[in-house]
Amino acid sequence: MEQLQQFAPFILMFVVIYFFMIKPQQKRAKNEKQFESELKVGDKIVTKSGIHGKISELAETTIVIETMSGKLKMERSSISMEMSAAPAKK
Repeated sequence: MEQLQQFAPFILMFVVIYFFMIKPQQKRAKNEKQFESELKVGDKIVTKSGIHGKISELAETTIVIETMSGKLKMERSSISMEMSAAPAKK
């Protein structure tokens, strides 16, 4: 019984860390992956580096976007889900 009381704070800390740090990060990664898989030609997007454009071609891991200065080929993972939400509504 004493051993359980000694380890209770450590167990409690792990549970708190799991539910406040690990679980939300897993959920966010799942949402990002779903967002990447739902992209289609014509969607307006913003990359994580701040480049605005419209998708003109899609491949399995890459995309081609049209910007004001021309076309750019980049990885799907470089698209920001949060920053792309605002231009998609316009």
